[in-house]
Amino acid sequence: MAQERRTSREQTPPPRRRKRRRRSAGAALGSALLYVVAVIGISVLLACVGWIAANDVLALNKAPVEVTLTIDKDDKLSDVTDILKEKGLIEYKFLFNLFAMFTHGEDKIAPGTYTLTTDMDYRALIANMGTNSATKAVVTVTIPEGYTVQQIFQLLEEKGVSTVEELNETAATHDYKFSFLQDIPLGKPERLEGYLYPDTYEFTTPHNTTWAINKMLVRFDEQFTDEMRQEVADGGRTIYEILTVASMIERETDGTDHEKIASVIYNRLNNPNSSGTNGYLQIDATLVYITGKEPRESDKDIDSPYNTYLYPGLPAGPIANPGITSIRAAMEPEKTSYYYYALGDDNQHHFFKTLKEHTNFLASQERYKTSG
Repeated sequence: MAQERRTSREQTPPPRRRKRRRRSAGAALGSALLYVVAVIGISVLLACVGWIAANDVLALNKAPVEVTLTIDKDDKLSDVTDILKEKGLIEYKFLFNLFAMFTHGEDKIAPGTYTLTTDMDYRALIANMGTNSATKAVVTVTIPEGYTVQQIFQLLEEKGVSTVEELNETAATHDYKFSFLQDIPLGKPERLEGYLYPDTYEFTTPHNTTWAINKMLVRFDEQFTDEMRQEVADGGRTIYEILTVASMIERETDGTDHEKIASVIYNRLNNPNSSGTNGYLQIDATLVYITGKEPRESDKDIDSPYNTYLYPGLPAGPIANPGITSIRAAMEPEKTSYYYYALGDDNQHHFFKTLKEHTNFLASQERYKTSG
């Protein structure tokens, strides 16, 4: 048995140890180099991307360009970003949006027209699209003589200065501290009719609405001098009355005969029983002010305090914003005996003392025959 056990042990081989394979030094070095190359490559790529992004954020290496753009009040940040991209001021919209989000740029951007350049980095672009930006575009607006308040406000809206709605609100409710406005109650934008001096102005776009209107009131205050105010007072009239007469002159004149038209108005006012006028001014321009269009015969029956066919004396107030020539004519009319005037086929005003002369002239003119 012992022999068998010994033989059995001798026949069972001992367990063999696995030999661990050792990586060669060359393979290990290759892997390390590959890793290093990969890291360097990724780093270089990230550096390049970062440099390109930094160029856009910091406005580096951009060709010098100056552009004017307009941001509307309904534009969102994404709309602004689209405009900046379209104008060539930025390259990467997602990057600008990200920057604006972290810097609260969306809250700083205001509607308006701005002049921007490619020298401006992201921070400067946002700062220069704000309410108090010095880069707001400046627009020159010429207000013609004889424009009404509403025509002026419409023109300012077209030029991007403000909106008609905002201008009306300010004109109606803001208490401007000019002496000539102190007796005119708040409530309607037409309270400023006659006082928005027609001239050429420069406005930023948009312009503070209160200041925009103030510009025109200041110009009136400058043009209507203390000497003129004293002359009006000495004549027993008010500035409001003078402007009402001047506005009718402005709307009735074709650029000439200001003083003669003024004389007809005053002759009718001062001598209501002369030549059958009974104190009615019968100024067609007052009908235009009421309706906003060329007068018709039926308009003479419109019940309005501005209707000088229906109510004698001056209308309720100015019907336009007159220039200095019409204002001076209202202050110093020509001395005549005229009570009537009409525009002839020759595009000249013709003046008459009597209704008969006036009627005969109208019958001789083609323009009145065809108009019925």
